[in-house]
Amino acid sequence: MTVPPFISALRAHIGTDMLWLPGVSGVVLDEAGRILLAQRADDALWTVVSGVLEPGEEPAVGLAREVLEETGVTVHVEAFSALSVTGPVVYPNGDQTQYVDLCFVCRPLDAAEASAAHVADDESLAVGWFGLDDLPKALSPTSRDRITWTLAFLSDPAAGPRFAR
Repeated sequence: MTVPPFISALRAHIGTDMLWLPGVSGVVLDEAGRILLAQRADDALWTVVSGVLEPGEEPAVGLAREVLEETGVTVHVEAFSALSVTGPVVYPNGDQTQYVDLCFVCRPLDAAEASAAHVADDESLAVGWFGLDDLPKALSPTSRDRITWTLAFLSDPAAGPRFAR
């Protein structure tokens, strides 16, 4: 996975110690109700599109950037659907990280572009659209949660986004 330069600079000072980072993820739904997923290059799990915000970047803007960079799909970020905190993550090089994740529901801006979704960087092995009844078996648990929370939000927007109470 590509490490943003600001994280590399922080790591030069703190080594592999725990680093708390803001993350964003998107449940991208097309007109047919399918979800856009990417198969990660590091562990081969399928996930909703996600990434780390750059310093000062607005979350919705950062998510739209991540979706475009990873899949070639331009999206409209519609709504905030869930807030969660991941468990600690230890990468193969020993770096320790934990993420606060802001999850959003998104829609493609252009159906033709969306149908041509593709691997657009080195972070993914594959990209594809999946029906809710046909999600990959190797779907990451955090993505399964984010999809569940987003679908619950969409079924009852008045209840508001999901967060631990």
